[in-house]
Amino acid sequence: MAEAVFRALVKEAGLADKIDVESAGTGGWHIGERPHSGTLKVLAEHQIELNSKRARQLRRTDLADFDYLIAMDSDNVADIEALLGKRVPRLLEFAPPGSPLDVPDPYYLDNFGLVYQLVRAGCQGLLAQLRAENGL
Repeated sequence: MAEAVFRALVKEAGLADKIDVESAGTGGWHIGERPHSGTLKVLAEHQIELNSKRARQLRRTDLADFDYLIAMDSDNVADIEALLGKRVPRLLEFAPPGSPLDVPDPYYLDNFGLVYQLVRAGCQGLLAQLRAENGL
């Protein structure tokens, strides 16, 4: 969900030629699978394209291939630190003050709408910071 939302914001800002967006999971449970139907539904409700996204697992080479790595929750941060030896921020650290720091997993509570709102807020803040840091 976060990849699609961030990509849509980047495109809307006219920065698709400057910012490449890709997501990966820290675990291998869903490699090759399409996003959950709840994610697909909420993205469609907000007219956000997903294209042909399939899940992949984070690779050591991602550290060299991408300028920024962003985690969804504290478990992801720990997994990324263990794999790559690098501290990464959580997406919601870029959201407005008072936001939770971890993006909840929408699967168990069926709260895809809430997760969309949190992800969008984090993505908007992240994009603002990237624009400021890189003069975009």
